[in-house]
Amino acid sequence: MANDVATMISISERVALNQAQLTAPGAPFELAQDAGVSYYRHAPDILADMIAGARSHGNKEFMVYRGDRWTFDRFFAAADALATQMQRRLGVRAGDTVAIAMRNRPEWGVAFVAATMLGAVPAPLNSLGLRDELLQALTLVTPKVLLCDAERFAHVGQDLAALGCTAVVVAADPAVLNSAVLAFDDMLAAGGAPLASPGVTAGDPALILFTSGATSHAKAVLSTQRAVCQALQNINYIGMLAAMSSPDTVAKIMQRGHPPTTLTAVPLFHVSGLHAQFLSSLINGRRLVFTHRWNVSEALEMIRAERITQFNGAPSMVMQLMAGVMAGDADASSSLGGIGFGGAGLPQRLIDDLLKYRTNVMAGIGFGLTETNGVGAASSGELFHYKPRSAGLLSPIVEAMILDETDNPAPAGQTGEICLRGVTLMQGYLHNPQATEDAMQDGWFRTGDVGYLDQEGFLCVVDRIKDVINRNGEKISSAEIESCLLSHAHVMEAAVFAAPDDMTGEKVVAVVVAKPGAMLTTEDVQAHVAARLAAYKVPAQIYVRSEVLPRNPVGKLLKPVLRTMYTGK
Repeated sequence: MANDVATMISISERVALNQAQLTAPGAPFELAQDAGVSYYRHAPDILADMIAGARSHGNKEFMVYRGDRWTFDRFFAAADALATQMQRRLGVRAGDTVAIAMRNRPEWGVAFVAATMLGAVPAPLNSLGLRDELLQALTLVTPKVLLCDAERFAHVGQDLAALGCTAVVVAADPAVLNSAVLAFDDMLAAGGAPLASPGVTAGDPALILFTSGATSHAKAVLSTQRAVCQALQNINYIGMLAAMSSPDTVAKIMQRGHPPTTLTAVPLFHVSGLHAQFLSSLINGRRLVFTHRWNVSEALEMIRAERITQFNGAPSMVMQLMAGVMAGDADASSSLGGIGFGGAGLPQRLIDDLLKYRTNVMAGIGFGLTETNGVGAASSGELFHYKPRSAGLLSPIVEAMILDETDNPAPAGQTGEICLRGVTLMQGYLHNPQATEDAMQDGWFRTGDVGYLDQEGFLCVVDRIKDVINRNGEKISSAEIESCLLSHAHVMEAAVFAAPDDMTGEKVVAVVVAKPGAMLTTEDVQAHVAARLAAYKVPAQIYVRSEVLPRNPVGKLLKPVLRTMYTGK
């Protein structure tokens, strides 16, 4: 026991020393302060400048999708051409919004970088959404151009004229092309040279990402150039700290000799897919392999065939991968050197598998939000082994404060609402000042998550205040599904909540009350939601009842009572 304590102390002290070395004056991650807020002094302030450095990777392979292989040279040639044509033919200028709606594929990345090169503001939309969700987002961000694939165009193509938006479509049906609907390939074929810097500043808008939160409508998060660049520099910092604190594991990974390659299964319209996978790989010259859709058998085959070294995904995805590996598919994971999760509260079974079975893997976890550009807490390697139940160590460019029930700061170790402050915080919710005011108070963002900070700066997340369901890493608003259910002509009341699920982490459960005299079946309700919302939001279980839903004396719905009644939890 004494040796265990000594080992833990040495890890803590060693990491503190590593942090000091990395952030010291003159060091790569030197810290500076502006109005009391810390930032990385050597990080670029403009996203286009940060991306431009990736041109030096030249003929290295960058992206793989269904057998189509892209080098960095090919990627930038396509981005240059698209940016040039959007500028010349469509009049896109700095500050204009450019929406992106397509599945994960190389053209998604080309679209994002082309918009960034112009100083335009890319707005990735939820590509899993159907017409109503996509149209709602487009109406909010009012893009000058929509860069999309044929499937997304089929959902909203008829609505774009009313929005004054031109579409550029990947794999477009020639029959739909006209002056306002252009073919993506034609834009690339027209070519174009690298563009001059658009002249944006650090405080100008760089990105719009959507977050469902706990409301019935998705909110658009607007971030500055500096916020996004600092978030990307923070990802590099996390990687360097993990390498310095886990030298033996890093040495084993390096001995295998595989080029760093990430299997990307999470959507690029999320901060976890965009920042930590696409942009980080682009800037650092790493390889990306896109899955067409998540399937564990296909993922294992891709890991084996492409010699994947890194996989980041929802805990449920990693659990499925681990089950395949432990079932005897060891060759599929012989190259795998890194496994990462977003969020917190990992299942104990998954922690046990990682700590006992995969001792030669850099396992890691991170906690951040769209509103913080993914920055919050993180740990990997020895740090993860040290405190696997935590969400990680606070990053040096973010501060955390825990508020108790009276909205006063709580002492270390006491549980309360987690609030974050730092250079990567959003400017606000687009066209929603009330939501911005509610979420941002005196420079602090109220996350809606419950947790505590321990004495060593590790953040532990224990619960959620927001009524949000986490299915396979996708955040689902209960209010959004309830709103959809209530639009059914025969539904009088509806309640939606999460229930544990071995495969997806959490599943969507709905309880609906039929109007008097109405005939309502679970199949009717499920079909109603499926026709209006993305497939992953459709309730896995639906209960139809005739009794009104339980409420307290002031009329508040008692979801805990329903959850116990229908799930036993």
